[in-house]
Amino acid sequence: MKLKKMLALGLAMFTMAAFAAGCGNDADKDKAAATELPKKIVIGLDDNFPPMGFRDDKGEIVGFDIDLAKEVAKRAGMEVEFKPIDWDSKEAELKSKRIDALWNGLSITPEREKNILFSTPYVQDKQIIVVRNDSPIQSKDDLKGKIVGTQQGSSVEAAIDKDAQERGFKEVKKYGDFVNAFMDLELGRIDALVVDGIVGQFTMTQKAGVFRLANGDYGAEKMGVGFRLEDKALQAKINDVLKQVMNDGTADKIAQKWFGNSNLLNKDAFK
Repeated sequence: MKLKKMLALGLAMFTMAAFAAGCGNDADKDKAAATELPKKIVIGLDDNFPPMGFRDDKGEIVGFDIDLAKEVAKRAGMEVEFKPIDWDSKEAELKSKRIDALWNGLSITPEREKNILFSTPYVQDKQIIVVRNDSPIQSKDDLKGKIVGTQQGSSVEAAIDKDAQERGFKEVKKYGDFVNAFMDLELGRIDALVVDGIVGQFTMTQKAGVFRLANGDYGAEKMGVGFRLEDKALQAKINDVLKQVMNDGTADKIAQKWFGNSNLLNKDAFK
């Protein structure tokens, strides 16, 4: 009887040890997977966000971030795929692993940093106010009683909602993308649009004489590439290659192509 008990106890201890070893192996595998760099990186973007990422006349996705991401991926030895997503659901897309990174003029905010691991900020910008050229609006103080538009899920959305109450906006209208927002502004369906400076300046250049800036802005911001919180190895690799691109003049050439200058590059962060 004692022998049977001893055998049973030994078998139980062996099973527990095997289970623990298996769990350890699984943990090691998970840790290795987290530090292993992918051979291909899928980038989520809003494909209506010129000049950062948008479709040209041929339907091809082009833009500053597209060119920059291609160059970085090539130097990192990775393939790259660009996947249009619902920008308002960007964090869910990233967390679910349908994409590997967000690279599309993504503003770095304290709220986003709770759920997204950011690269070194590579662009600095501010949120500007755009109105029609014939508008009586001259500054933020003139937005009382007006319909103000912005992009849903954008970094400025919370500031606009707060200002709407304090300044007494008639309405805040939120859009899935800025292309449609600018169309409504041109048609008079909204009175003003709060937009990333890069996007606003690019659109005003394309539509000369239609829009102008109002005085004031909704704050400065910096943009970075967004990763899952656990993807620190991928973040480190992208940061390393971004530093090369920023310091060897490649980023300047890409910025000159899309912005007309390289003033918005946050090169000091890569010294």
